[in-house]
Amino acid sequence: MTALAPAAGAAKGAAGSPLRWWVLVVAAIAVSSSYYESDVIGLVADLLHRQRGFTQTQIGVLNGVISLPNVALALLSGILIDRVGPARVALWSAAIGVVGAALTAIGDPYELMVFGRFVFGVSEGAIFIALLAALAQWFPRSGVALATALYLSLARVGSWGADTSSAWAKPLYDRGWQPPLWLGTAITVAGLVAALVLYWLDRRYRPRAAQAAAAERIVWKDLLRFDMSYWYILGLHVLYAAVFFPFRTTFVVEYFQHAKGLSHEEAGVTNSWVFFAAIFATPLFGLLADRFGHRALMLCFGALLLPLTFVVLGLTDLNLWVTTAMMGVSWSLVPAVIWPATTLIVEPKRLGTALGLITLIQALGMAASNLAAGWLAERAGAGAANPAGYSVMLLFFFLLSLTALASAVLLWRREAGPTGHGLEDARPGERQAVA
Repeated sequence: MTALAPAAGAAKGAAGSPLRWWVLVVAAIAVSSSYYESDVIGLVADLLHRQRGFTQTQIGVLNGVISLPNVALALLSGILIDRVGPARVALWSAAIGVVGAALTAIGDPYELMVFGRFVFGVSEGAIFIALLAALAQWFPRSGVALATALYLSLARVGSWGADTSSAWAKPLYDRGWQPPLWLGTAITVAGLVAALVLYWLDRRYRPRAAQAAAAERIVWKDLLRFDMSYWYILGLHVLYAAVFFPFRTTFVVEYFQHAKGLSHEEAGVTNSWVFFAAIFATPLFGLLADRFGHRALMLCFGALLLPLTFVVLGLTDLNLWVTTAMMGVSWSLVPAVIWPATTLIVEPKRLGTALGLITLIQALGMAASNLAAGWLAERAGAGAANPAGYSVMLLFFFLLSLTALASAVLLWRREAGPTGHGLEDARPGERQAVA
């Protein structure tokens, strides 16, 4: 489950409209519902194991498959948004998400559940880009970064709500695997209503100056013309997401139950604090980066916390709040810095292609990581009867996160030199991006 920053060149004439803050609110509600449904499988994983006999690989498939539509749609979503408008694409995407969530909740046979998750993946892949493009039309360029940070923070309310749902919706979980999935469907319906409000606001009140730009022809050879800073930051985008999302949304609740002795409710609440902290900390880190610079160095620190988390989990008996805090800081810092940094590295006229390529490879990475981690855990016999079997999965995520850290260090070394793009400047937003 990953978010994109709006392209450079947000509408200049949108600054005077007070309705832009309502647009931000309804966009956040719509994307929060998508975050909730994206994470819902991890919360019922143990129930699916016990009540339906699902294997670790089958659980991994249910989460991994939602990333696959991005492989085909990542580079095409921007063209569709430019041609018909982001509000309309957001509305279509939200409707598709409701269908996918309902099919997942029906869930029998297993193939129908997989298909439902795939359909939901079509929605998830498009709605992030569409909603952010809508914000870019309503907010001026000088304010779109703050709007994006607030959007990301509010979006994570959905992840936090999913992780705590085993507590506030405990009667539904007590009734089995299906009622929590129907709750997820109801929440996607709320997201559809929010997307409908956004569409209405956009049709009637969007400032005239905030007109969608004409779609540009994709030049495939340009994919090979980005400079090395772009490829380093792409590597960090992909590898970080391939560690964080599979671990925290697919496997961690069950791991906390089987290897750390937590109840289902305790595991969900503990995991939820990673997302809860990000709700408040993400805008703070964004403001710090804008004020003091050193964006690449900040990314190194955020990436370093990821492998350290797996070392502490696998080799110590420290309280789980230690690793929850470490990953919470990492998850708040990296997204707050990496997307604005990407817009500074890539020239505006090629930003859409750059973000599309990142999204495409990121989707492949998350799908492959989900499948690989599930397969490794299953081969090692991980479960309540064999908690040690999770060690190989932790080692896999540790090695992957070390590779993400290497990408961040390479980016920092290049950006600290004469060929950098101003990421280390005190006020990097003022330098013209060079690709």
